[in-house]
Amino acid sequence: MGGSNDQYTADAVSIRLAVAADAGTIAEFNRALARETEGKELDLATVTNGVTRFLHGAAAGFYIVAEIGERVIGCLMITHEWSDWRDGNMWWIQSVYVTATARRQGVFRALHAWVVEQAEADPDVCGLRLYVEHENKRARTTYESLGMKQEPYLIYEMSVR
Repeated sequence: MGGSNDQYTADAVSIRLAVAADAGTIAEFNRALARETEGKELDLATVTNGVTRFLHGAAAGFYIVAEIGERVIGCLMITHEWSDWRDGNMWWIQSVYVTATARRQGVFRALHAWVVEQAEADPDVCGLRLYVEHENKRARTTYESLGMKQEPYLIYEMSVR
């Protein structure tokens, strides 16, 4: 994934929709994300299968990747949640990952700008949401600098398998 001397700028970053060939890279990014943020080790086969199935339409949404040249250095996933209150799709930003050497270089900003541009062009999209760990102050500051604001909701979860 690149040496410690790699430097990137937002101008050099290109954003595109992910394709099936990106599944392995995205799965590794998701494993790294779980390790870094929650101290969890995810099973490679399970995550790769989950990413592959999602890319093939198992759920409503898409992945995008950030590249320098042909090297993928970041990704995020968008899932759709229908809002009957707003008569539109809420896009959830999830599985955000940028390689360590590309962080704080504008890569997430480029990913986010691409998502906003697509959302604004789609009349069915009514908003963007994401969730973030309470202690992740750096991410929270980044999201706020991009115009996102904290809502008064808490997330509850229950696994069923």
